[in-house]
Amino acid sequence: MIPVRFAGGFLAVGLVAACVPSAERATGTVPVAAEAPVAATTSQPPSETVTPLLEQALPNAEGKTFTSAIVDFPPGARAVPHRHGEAFVYAYVLEGTFRSRLGGEPVRTYHQGENWVEPPGAHHVLTENTSRTEPAKLLVVFISSTGDEIKVDDPPG
Repeated sequence: MIPVRFAGGFLAVGLVAACVPSAERATGTVPVAAEAPVAATTSQPPSETVTPLLEQALPNAEGKTFTSAIVDFPPGARAVPHRHGEAFVYAYVLEGTFRSRLGGEPVRTYHQGENWVEPPGAHHVLTENTSRTEPAKLLVVFISSTGDEIKVDDPPG
């Protein structure tokens, strides 16, 4: 039993030494937790990932563009409040369950197979995957003025 404890002690010392950069080992200084970057100590919910599918000018509506995208939300993901400029937006839930709220309206819950629209200029203040264990996915279609950004996040704070 003693050889196992002895070997375990060497393993623990080796792991500590490996985690401390060589310059700090040489000077004997080791950073304390208070010096850790703020980003390393705070936890933000994950965000969505947008995968564009198609962007095409509309031939019968000069100055307008059709854009479609798949938007993946990992478990617990939440989008930053945002706007879509003057775009008309259609969202269809491919999988999972979403909570959504447009400015001035109540929170709504959408399940797989359900959809919603956002009028031009709408402020999307909440979009989140309600599950903490399962991903969720949207198909989103935008009809926007050619050249406009299709999503503009609110400034932080």
